[in-house]
Amino acid sequence: MSQTDSVSVFAEGTFEEQVQELVNYLVRNQPDEERAASIRPFQEALASTEGQKPLSEDVERRRKIFVMILTSITGLGHGQEKEIEGFFNLIYAHLFSLFSPSSQEAKQHTDTLLKVISSAPSEQTSIKYRILSNLFNALPRNSSPRLSVYKTILQIAVADDSINVLHLSRSDVEKWINEWDISPEDKSAFLENIVDAYAKSNQLIQSYDYSLLHLRSLPSTSEAARDTSIKVIASALRIPSIFDFDALFKIDAVVANKDHELFSLLQVFLNNGLSEFKSWEASHAGVLEKYDLGRAQLERKIRLLTLASLGFKNIGTNLPYAKIAEAIQVDASEVEKWVIDIIRTGLLSGKLSQTTQTLYVTRSTARSFEREQWQALEQRLSSWKSGLSSVLEVVASAKRQGGHVSQTVAAAAV
Repeated sequence: MSQTDSVSVFAEGTFEEQVQELVNYLVRNQPDEERAASIRPFQEALASTEGQKPLSEDVERRRKIFVMILTSITGLGHGQEKEIEGFFNLIYAHLFSLFSPSSQEAKQHTDTLLKVISSAPSEQTSIKYRILSNLFNALPRNSSPRLSVYKTILQIAVADDSINVLHLSRSDVEKWINEWDISPEDKSAFLENIVDAYAKSNQLIQSYDYSLLHLRSLPSTSEAARDTSIKVIASALRIPSIFDFDALFKIDAVVANKDHELFSLLQVFLNNGLSEFKSWEASHAGVLEKYDLGRAQLERKIRLLTLASLGFKNIGTNLPYAKIAEAIQVDASEVEKWVIDIIRTGLLSGKLSQTTQTLYVTRSTARSFEREQWQALEQRLSSWKSGLSSVLEVVASAKRQGGHVSQTVAAAAV
């Protein structure tokens, strides 16, 4: 969520004058008689009797008057958007000047405002975002009520199908949960809220990305981590565009589930091919249906991963169609279709040659990066270094020959 500038359309003045402005806004659409009756309690509360401390010195009286105003707020009011925003900005200013943002009273009053704002009609969604953003930014960075505010913003975004409006980034979320004075349980619950929000908005990639963050926030041996890790594995296998399974094996909660049936399937997708997938399926009847995993989608994914692994081993060389067809178990006539598919995913780059029936591989992604991949990279770097040395030697030789010819020409000229 981006920072916003608070805008107030209320004039500066004393506490009494500002209270009058707030009350006038609240009663502006009431009939004259009702308006007078609504204003009277505030006038009486503001009046100082003989022997009372001046209102400017009596914080308890100011707090009581503010609470009276707060309990009178039942909606966003009947003003223009700038007026609505200014009204709530002034409310926030009094709330956090009369009560410490970390106090229980401030939290309760903030929750009251959140209920009022979130219940406003959907036609007022844009101004709801604005005044909630202002409330979020009015709170100190380490303030725990920031959690409640942003949860409300998420709920509104999901209900309005406008989560992209928030421009939520993982870096912001990680920064917030580190700043906020909240428990580890609350941090995990907030991350789960984000996961669910993106899932309900049918943005599965974003939901999956935050699910990894959520999973890492849980104690790796807890029941919650076990259940969440299975959901994450199933999502990774189910979502067509996810091919990076190596990251999952670096999460303790996932590895702790090594005896689970989906963990063994995950290992197949990290290390093996279509034959191993079919063997796994034969020995795990009903598991794909149990976790809503489509066989055709999984077969496509394992073929593409197999082709990426084959490409990684053959970067800078021409791969015959026949070798590709054998590796991914398709007819040679289908190879070009599969190569085009993998290029679209970004797993591999290369150039097809129908004349030679080969694929020249320029780049490919390894499924994991362990000793074997490091050794392959070392060999390529060594080859590149040798090739570069040869080029430098040729250039140096050409320079020497050029210098000799120049000297000969100069001597002849003399």
